[in-house]
Amino acid sequence: MSEPLLLRPAAPGVWELVLNRPGCHNAFDDALIAAMIQQLDNAAHLLDLRLLVLRSMGRHFSAGADLAWMQRAAGYSRRQNLADAEQLALLLRRLDQFPGPTLALVQGAAYGGALGLAACCDLVVAAADARFCLSEVRLGLIPATIAPYVLRALGPRQARRYMLTAELIPAREAERLGLVHLLAEPGQSLDEAATPLIRALLRNGPVALAAAKQLIREFAYRPINGPLIEDSARRIAELRAGAEAQEGISAFLQKRPPAWEDEDVH
Repeated sequence: MSEPLLLRPAAPGVWELVLNRPGCHNAFDDALIAAMIQQLDNAAHLLDLRLLVLRSMGRHFSAGADLAWMQRAAGYSRRQNLADAEQLALLLRRLDQFPGPTLALVQGAAYGGALGLAACCDLVVAAADARFCLSEVRLGLIPATIAPYVLRALGPRQARRYMLTAELIPAREAERLGLVHLLAEPGQSLDEAATPLIRALLRNGPVALAAAKQLIREFAYRPINGPLIEDSARRIAELRAGAEAQEGISAFLQKRPPAWEDEDVH
């Protein structure tokens, strides 16, 4: 039997985390969630990883939660149900706070928790046939664990509509709302559509990318005041004195690629 989750190298500096349950439209259950947490931890320690791509095998990115798993969970005790939900919350947090850049490639359906996975990634490229849905209320549930990331991606006003109506969100509308960053053109594969973004990411300093992610996460919604300004100055001063910044500035002045940039990026 094929592994339900794959962590594999795709190109120099690029690794893929692949949902591999096409027979059930890549729906996830407790076992897949645990595997994803473990593989995200493994990926975070890969020295040659500069970009993590989240993708799926088959026609659909993911149908969301596996209904058989949800049926089992209905018989859990309150403590078991809480522990189960906390695992999904942990997965989302690990993906959201992954140290390197993350890119989701979405085709077909991305429902429920799968929309949450996309919202946790730094960049989302979607096929023209992609469709998103916050379908939980149809089952008498709420999108609780994914809500912080969905609210951040859509904003509260649009989240009110789609969390309450469970309407389908076509790829073009998802792009307009800001959930999707780039749509593949008709006849264009997701890999082809994502190539310019991947090349752009690989041109940039790995340490700087991780620091930029942390900067965004920790500065968003903070008031602009003295402590924030002092914090911003400290961060740039520390990076400027580092080896990566010294190499980047030298390379720019000498009109050559920096040491971290692979020739294949050009």
